[in-house]
Amino acid sequence: MTKHRPLKIFTGNAHRQLAEEIVEYLGVEVSAASVKTFSDGEINVVIDESVRGADVFVIQPTCDPVNHNLMELLIMIDALRRASAQRITAVLPYYGYARQDRKAKGRDPITAKLVANLLTAAGAMRVLAINLHAGQIQGFFDIPVDNLLAEPILGEYFANKGLENPVVVSPDIGGVTRARSLAERLQAPLAIVDKRRPQPNVAEVMNIIGDVQGKSVIMIDDIIDTAGTITLGAQALVDSGAKEVYACCSHPVLSGPAIERLANSVLKEVVVTNTIPLGPDKQIDKIKVLSTAPLLGEAIIRIHEDLSVSKLFR
Repeated sequence: MTKHRPLKIFTGNAHRQLAEEIVEYLGVEVSAASVKTFSDGEINVVIDESVRGADVFVIQPTCDPVNHNLMELLIMIDALRRASAQRITAVLPYYGYARQDRKAKGRDPITAKLVANLLTAAGAMRVLAINLHAGQIQGFFDIPVDNLLAEPILGEYFANKGLENPVVVSPDIGGVTRARSLAERLQAPLAIVDKRRPQPNVAEVMNIIGDVQGKSVIMIDDIIDTAGTITLGAQALVDSGAKEVYACCSHPVLSGPAIERLANSVLKEVVVTNTIPLGPDKQIDKIKVLSTAPLLGEAIIRIHEDLSVSKLFR
């Protein structure tokens, strides 16, 4: 790594395990900082080492508790900026509030843009993320954004499983591009679950577009939240003749009834990445977690050394 500016890796409390995996990949240590909460709920950040002139990366997915983790990130960035860090990169393996990325009806907020404004105002000079919910969120920033893809990690895992007659399925029309990317990696055909959503977090499966009869199905989404879409889709695929159904996603939000639904579903396995930490109550036998640390670590090295990050998108 270059010597003209030191590399510093900081983390809040959102996902320290991932930060430790990343620094192990990089061969460095997590930089010293204290991130605590006062009794009234306010967040106190103390940077315990010099960052003057440093190239700083702050690893903090804005997952549950979303608002607390977001404030930790903003306050830490502000502290680093005021401590004269040369460049601050916000590393958000999971970008919270991303699903409100447009006005779907009158008087809706656009929270994905609001969070982009907050990060920039706090002092972030670059953003590194994995699978933003919508690609156009990159355009909400006036600073560089690297939107890494988890599909190569998921694709490698399923390629090594050696499934017979695999078919990749998008759980809705909006995820076709993502599903096609995985299908091309696995050299498998593509199918789509056609559904409509009568209200938020409620999905109604309509029909299956494509051939899944007797095949091993891999459903892919960017987020599994309440798991309604995935479990209903999996049941519809089995009803349509699928031999077995796997599910995979980048971000295992797994809120509300998600774990119960997955445990009781026809899904054989749910493959996720560690962009969001899974507590003990979410670690069931059906869930397989893949690490994003090598991907993020390689991106950090390339950004730090001013090398191209493009090869990581392949």
